Amino acid sequence: MSELPKLSIDFTEQPPIPAGGLARANELMASGSLFRYGEAGAEELDVAELEREFAAMLGTNYCVAMNSCGASLAVALKAAGVVAGDDVLMNAFTLAPVPGSVAHVGANAVLVDVDEDYRIDLESLKAAHARTNARWLLLSYMRGHVPDMTAVMELCDELDITVIEDCAHTMGASWSGQPTGTFGSVACFSTQTFKHINSGEGGLLVTNDEDIAARAILLSGSYMLYEQHGAAPGQDVFERHRLLMPNWSMRMSALAGALVRSQLELLEDRAQRWRHLYDQTAQGLRSHDHIRLPDRPAGETAAPSSLQFTLVGLATHEIEATVAACKLHGVFLKWFGNPSPVGFTSQFDHWRYVDEQALPKTKAVLAGLCDLRLPLGLSDGDCVQISQVVVGAVDRVVASR
Repeated sequence: MSELPKLSIDFTEQPPIPAGGLARANELMASGSLFRYGEAGAEELDVAELEREFAAMLGTNYCVAMNSCGASLAVALKAAGVVAGDDVLMNAFTLAPVPGSVAHVGANAVLVDVDEDYRIDLESLKAAHARTNARWLLLSYMRGHVPDMTAVMELCDELDITVIEDCAHTMGASWSGQPTGTFGSVACFSTQTFKHINSGEGGLLVTNDEDIAARAILLSGSYMLYEQHGAAPGQDVFERHRLLMPNWSMRMSALAGALVRSQLELLEDRAQRWRHLYDQTAQGLRSHDHIRLPDRPAGETAAPSSLQFTLVGLATHEIEATVAACKLHGVFLKWFGNPSPVGFTSQFDHWRYVDEQALPKTKAVLAGLCDLRLPLGLSDGDCVQISQVVVGAVDRVVASR
């Protein structure tokens, strides 16, 4: 069996912040004006301009900038009307900040199965709704996999379910030409490092509902300075809510806003580049009997900053050996079937703060699910070598039986 390549790729490498973002960040640091609000006419404009620009880019009426996507999700739930004790439907394949946001508002996470392509299972959604009569769906496009949104929204309309979109992994993605984040009542995006735009940490909430927007701005921590928001409803809307919403102090800083603004114009090119890197890497994995790639439906235009595949027909110890062999050759896989949470990666039965729920279908999907980050700096040759390492590692494990 031929020797596998040994790679020296930094899978956490990020593109540099654009020069304009660096210059503005230095101005802000030199001035010390890092708070998004100003007094006595000395308003800081970076975050307000970001809100205007991001709302215009998506075609939504309102945008609220937050200090993280997880914070945005919690605000979105409360602003949409979720109260303590409510049941909130959510797909079981997601990351811990999503059930964490449900816990933040005191609600109960009702887990819904995913299919073998990692998307929400609509039959499971119907069954979960029939059991609970839940009025809310927190829909995660986990790792950038967009379901048939026509079917999802038709079902949710039929069942009178309000949809909150978790778009942490789909900035720049769409379904049938419609951007993710514009289907439900409210949606949240991430600007955390490793996402599509990097400010270290940050979140962007968007909506076309003026009451949700006003509540979200107040919840984010605007005090009575809400008029300094860039994509906000009018004063009359705030009058309905300003004394009723708590201040959760989740607003974005001026520094993060400046960094995000400088990258918005790069988003389309980055999404195209990621689609290319995904296709190049996937091409080398497709024909292997023990590697299954998800089907990407025709309506989806993805922005895949990572690649997922399922190892099939391998025992747990063989998957562990495959992951270890890949690491030895410089390819770092996250394995969602790991019995213990590791790093960012966990599965639904690790979340002990969520009521225990049996989802054997999702458990089987996660058992062999591996996740590979795709840094934008990869070359086509890198993609070929990455797939060679993964395929070779699986071949060696199978040959050692």
